[in-house]
Amino acid sequence: MRFYPFRLGCLLVFACFVSITWIKSIPGDEGSAELPDLQTLYGRLLVAEQLGGEVSRDVSRIFEQLRNMSRDANMTHPAGPVPTTADTVSTVKQPEGNPGMQMFLQLNIYLYMPHLRHHPNSLAPNVVLTQGRRGVSMVLGIPTVKREKQSYLVNTLSSLLFSLKSSQCRDLLIVIFVAETDSDYVGSVAESIRKNFPVEVKSGLLEVVSPSQYYYPNFTLLKETFGDSKDRVKWRTKQNLDFSFLMLYAQDKGTYYVQLEDDVVAKEGYYNDMKTFATQEASKKWLYLEFSQLGFIGKMFRTRDLPMIAEFFLMFHKDKPIDWLLDHILWVKACNPEKDKKDCNAQKALLKQTYKPSLFQHVGLHSSLPGKLQHLKDKDFRKQSLHRAHNNPAAQLNSSMKHYQQHSLDRAYQGQDFFWAVTPIQGDFILFNFSQPIHISRYLFRSGNIETSRDMLYNTTVEVLPSNTSARDKLVTGSSSNYTQSDNGFIIIGAFQNGVAQGEIEEALQPISALRLVVHSDSDVWAVLSEVHIKV
Repeated sequence: MRFYPFRLGCLLVFACFVSITWIKSIPGDEGSAELPDLQTLYGRLLVAEQLGGEVSRDVSRIFEQLRNMSRDANMTHPAGPVPTTADTVSTVKQPEGNPGMQMFLQLNIYLYMPHLRHHPNSLAPNVVLTQGRRGVSMVLGIPTVKREKQSYLVNTLSSLLFSLKSSQCRDLLIVIFVAETDSDYVGSVAESIRKNFPVEVKSGLLEVVSPSQYYYPNFTLLKETFGDSKDRVKWRTKQNLDFSFLMLYAQDKGTYYVQLEDDVVAKEGYYNDMKTFATQEASKKWLYLEFSQLGFIGKMFRTRDLPMIAEFFLMFHKDKPIDWLLDHILWVKACNPEKDKKDCNAQKALLKQTYKPSLFQHVGLHSSLPGKLQHLKDKDFRKQSLHRAHNNPAAQLNSSMKHYQQHSLDRAYQGQDFFWAVTPIQGDFILFNFSQPIHISRYLFRSGNIETSRDMLYNTTVEVLPSNTSARDKLVTGSSSNYTQSDNGFIIIGAFQNGVAQGEIEEALQPISALRLVVHSDSDVWAVLSEVHIKV
């Protein structure tokens, strides 16, 4: 049903007119008017009753429509996977009138962004990659835009994913919001994420969305304020709209929402630290938790607060930068105009809790604002270790790969540093040769680290040389053997997956004379070996 406020007004006026006319027709004390006949009065009463019923029905329908619009505004995609094309990236096309379409923005947005009235479906996100994950503890929102110089997105995602455990991966959702309307560019970003993180995309850990081509207003009409240039005013206004869109998309997908940027590095163990701190502070009336001192990076909100926060941003999206607006929300909620600034700051501090040391560091040099260099660093972000030390058995080490500067294999094996090798090629190896055969219960090799997370070992196997040659031959040639023989008597027992190789060594292969890592294809990147653990 359509909403006809003009018709409703006319009905009300007409009903009043009929009633007044009937009242005026009743004779006064002077008896100057004739008493209307009862049939005429009865007819007028019927008309009034009929009009009143019609008005009542119209009002009921209007309220029903408002309830439906409110319900649709909070609907999201069904819990099941949203289909995407198998071979190419494309947005999910949702038909008009589909009740499952996510029209998540509040009705008031039309007051703040009136241009949206001309495009009814402009509030529905283009869902590019998703498995419909929801019900997680934490949602990380990462807006990304086309940069003139360098994109940091893949490195940022690699840093976030580097140290996650499988249980944490299942309880987390990372939403990448490509804040561009160029469908080709959106597709290229999604394809890059699909290529670099296929497991995470397939599991639903990573999602990619973008806005409708009609979402953004005409930025050329913006007024320049606070001494900012026209380009900067456009940049900060668009950022307000981007963050609002992303927040409202994520509002029903988890318990907490964390705002990040596409050029940060995360501290190892960040997920557990954030969740533990949020649990500790759960009873307090905070608006957000702060895990970084810089701008809007690392701000955690309860998802139930996102509609209010996003509406505030939308209300003033043309007026001020988003970090100023966030501070204004605190002022509105906490400050007494009759008291001084010191009291105001004390009250605002109660609505935000800061975690130290910071868990996220800004690393991007080239800002998303064209021509701007961003040198800001979070002083509370402590330098983290880029390797893990273990006590390993004595061994002679050898590698065909050339190491960079002081990052040698010997130092990595002794737990003093990480091994950083120039681009590996097919046939490259790392060899651990034991002077006496030893029993090895487990092995763990971790490539990459939190800051150089893409410098991993790819298509690389773990191989052992059993000292018992007869037992070795039986294991390899047996009909039920699970082992593959390599050259020089070595047996393949494992391989790197997502940068890590780990496992146990069966007793039948013991004792071990040597262990090696073998690269089977040329790499596009350098290789970091940040953890070596050979447990005897």
